Amino acid sequence: MSWKTAKLIFYLGTLVSLLLFLGLTVDTHRQVETLTNADRLSPEVVAGKRVWHKYNCNDCHTILGFGSYYAPDMTKAYWRLGGEGIKAVVRNPEKFTTWRKMPRIPITEKELEDLAAFLKWTSEIDTNEWPPQDQKLRPAARRAVALGLSPGATLFQEKGCFACHRLNETGGLLGPDLTRVGARLPYETIEKVLVDPRSVKPDGIMPPAPLSREETQALAKFLAEMK
Repeated sequence: MSWKTAKLIFYLGTLVSLLLFLGLTVDTHRQVETLTNADRLSPEVVAGKRVWHKYNCNDCHTILGFGSYYAPDMTKAYWRLGGEGIKAVVRNPEKFTTWRKMPRIPITEKELEDLAAFLKWTSEIDTNEWPPQDQKLRPAARRAVALGLSPGATLFQEKGCFACHRLNETGGLLGPDLTRVGARLPYETIEKVLVDPRSVKPDGIMPPAPLSREETQALAKFLAEMK
């Protein structure tokens, strides 16, 4: 190959690469508002992002590809934990984290609400199935279909029950696996556990579930049917 041909290949290759890069960049910017659900950027979501930075969550966690990998990726954390699950972990991290020992931070309840709103918003961003480990944890609506569409199934995810309990091999390990809880406990006992866990297990650590009367009945019915 002559020196002239080599230079021609170099210049053509560089030009093609540059055009591809510019084209993909323009295409990405054209889709940013759609892909990120920018129309759902509520004041709570914006405030939640500020809370995320205020407590330096990126020092340990990654979100949308930015941050450290010491603690779990939080891009789709809302899928794993639900809003109430996120709040429970942040309020009492020593009960949920293992060897990584997340510290308790002096966060207020308002900040916690905003943080949950921010993490819900990030979970709804189309990241082309990234991070891949969270794809098995589908959003509430799709999971509810998988579990058998019912208000109770949706509540199980939205109220953060997956943070401690497993259903069909998905969820945390702090509490018992509830895949077949309906075969072990009657509806009445499950309802009692949801209202006042220590009335059934005095030495347990499960907190009372933040549920209305109707929600308690719906979730108890759903769990009683898990046989």
